[in-house]
Amino acid sequence: MTRTDLAYRKVAAESTSGLGLLIALYDTLAGNLRRAATAQRADDIESRCLEMTHAFTVIGYLESGLQESPGGELTQQLAAFYVELRKRLMDAQAKQSAEILEQEMARVLRLRGKWQQVELGHTEQAPEITPTNAPHAIPTYRPNETAHKIGGWSA
Repeated sequence: MTRTDLAYRKVAAESTSGLGLLIALYDTLAGNLRRAATAQRADDIESRCLEMTHAFTVIGYLESGLQESPGGELTQQLAAFYVELRKRLMDAQAKQSAEILEQEMARVLRLRGKWQQVELGHTEQAPEITPTNAPHAIPTYRPNETAHKIGGWSA
């Protein structure tokens, strides 16, 4: 990443909303998973490991934001989503499966899309995260619950 790229990202981060920053984290996570799957298919274990390490770091950051939130059902659903995501990514590592990485990338992108709908004002409700025992389920919206704070950001 060049100095110009870093400067651009810094300005973008300083001028975006809390939800925009959350969406950027999901974009980063999805990108890590996409690149890890590509590296797996190319048998580039070093690159795959670097991308996976960063993906786990992003998940940890997302989880740390939940500790600062007021709690409630949405927080519990997101926490369960991140636990299940971490388990699936570890499974993908053990099986060296690009397919699992791509499935989880799709789940992350679906959740990202739900948050983007909230940011764009298409809905005022925060996404409901379906139970983790329903693999690859798409988050749905539930009335009368909004995310007050995620990762220290107002949402």
